[in-house]
Amino acid sequence: MAQVEATTERIIAADAETVFDALADYKEVRGKVLTGHFSEYEVREGGDGEGTLVHWKLQATSKRVRDCLLEVHEPTDGQLVEKDRNSSMVTTWTVTPAGEGRSRAVVSTVWNGAGGIGGFFEKTFAPKGLGRIYDELLQNLATEIEK
Repeated sequence: MAQVEATTERIIAADAETVFDALADYKEVRGKVLTGHFSEYEVREGGDGEGTLVHWKLQATSKRVRDCLLEVHEPTDGQLVEKDRNSSMVTTWTVTPAGEGRSRAVVSTVWNGAGGIGGFFEKTFAPKGLGRIYDELLQNLATEIEK
């Protein structure tokens, strides 16, 4: 199995603390900014960063739905890590300053891909598809914060 990685980033017109706080707010903000690819969103424990347990289903393609139960960690300032209890998937959100009143939000997801021909297609196409999903989510986040 090869490791598969998808990464995208966006500059948001808000300071890094504001962007990070919005990303870490699973009770109010996160559910609002998810794209149509996400369903059955539910905060099961916590709701604000470290210690949160959140569930959703991610429909990456018409045939591929991933049932995610994510433990949220904050290993360093400006970083959220979501570890899926149901798979090898780990998503890391990193928010850093990017000039006056601006920040850079980077999201990177890694997981152990399938083997064989299926793994080849997964490694080839999944990062682009997931990148588009997270790019849309970051756009929604920017819109929510910048209102």
